[in-house]
Amino acid sequence: MRIGIEAQRLFRPNKHGMDIVALEFIRALQRLSSTHEFYIFVKPDQDDTCLTETTNVHIVRIRAGNYALWEQVFLPYYVRKYRLDVLHCTANTAPLFLKVPLLLTLHDVIFLEKSSQPNTRTLYQRLGVLYRRWVVPRVVERCQKIITVSGYEKKHILERLSLRADQVEVVYNGVSERFFEKPSAVELRAARKRHQLPERYLFFFGNTDPKKNMVNVVKAFGLLAPEMPDLYLVVADTSTRTMKRLLEKIGQERLMERIVVTNYLSADQLPAVYAQATVFLYPSLRESFGLPLLESMACGIPVVTSSVSALPEVAGQAAFYTNPTDPASIKETLKRALLATQERQMNIAAGYRQAALFTWENTARTTLRLYEEVAG
Repeated sequence: MRIGIEAQRLFRPNKHGMDIVALEFIRALQRLSSTHEFYIFVKPDQDDTCLTETTNVHIVRIRAGNYALWEQVFLPYYVRKYRLDVLHCTANTAPLFLKVPLLLTLHDVIFLEKSSQPNTRTLYQRLGVLYRRWVVPRVVERCQKIITVSGYEKKHILERLSLRADQVEVVYNGVSERFFEKPSAVELRAARKRHQLPERYLFFFGNTDPKKNMVNVVKAFGLLAPEMPDLYLVVADTSTRTMKRLLEKIGQERLMERIVVTNYLSADQLPAVYAQATVFLYPSLRESFGLPLLESMACGIPVVTSSVSALPEVAGQAAFYTNPTDPASIKETLKRALLATQERQMNIAAGYRQAALFTWENTARTTLRLYEEVAG
């Protein structure tokens, strides 16, 4: 069978959720013994060594303009050119006109939901939302199977898009083995120096997307900081400029001296930053999965996360849960994670076990079965 996998943004240097999922899933497919031929469709970019070809996995570079043009015009042409038996689109959207069976990984339908939070998305993020709002309701009608990443998200997809339960399959993400491997002393020192990491810090992924809840995280840290003068907040995936603007907006400019901004961290850099954190903080307002939860658990770090959306489904009994809409609740939960020694150690041990349940090999095997099912 000839299987196409759309991974348009796979080679971009600063990968995020869906890009990382696609990369790890394809790598796991390469490790499986399979007689099928796989064609990975990507857009040329800087990080073109993150995936290498193998005997039955071929990389096809498609040079085109914007995201929509690449997907709606050029991708269908290459599907015909390579005479594919099935196409799997990995990032929420897909071509509207195809003559082969189509699988779509629909990570979430957050873009269809109204939010009471201020719209802090960038222009790029807003255009992406508009594109998904237009394409997704139309393309799901043409899919032989839709994959999503949690039972929670499946429920929302069925409600929002009026689909039958048998049309949507839950396939959990995995966690890379690199996060279970303890970084060496040399790697830890290098990370501390490179990113100017303090001795004790909370680790958090900042983002302009409202669902990441950066405003309430910073407010909670502002409540906690006076009580713990040696504790810092390390924020990845944002900029110093963005952080300063946020602090000015909430009247907490002085807090900047207790915040370290690392900007983007690659997958190879993350383990050493996770491993030296005192607590990993992930109190999102809405997630369909939450891959960083498993990464931090695999690194042996206690996790504070939200009691809403798919986060309890992924974190199980291995996290400290909080109300993400209430900075005071986040602060008190952080204090428990920092000071309740016995509970902290229990959650660390439970975190290792929880993370080990999610493997990319399981993701690949289940998805391969779906390819065979829809292709007949």
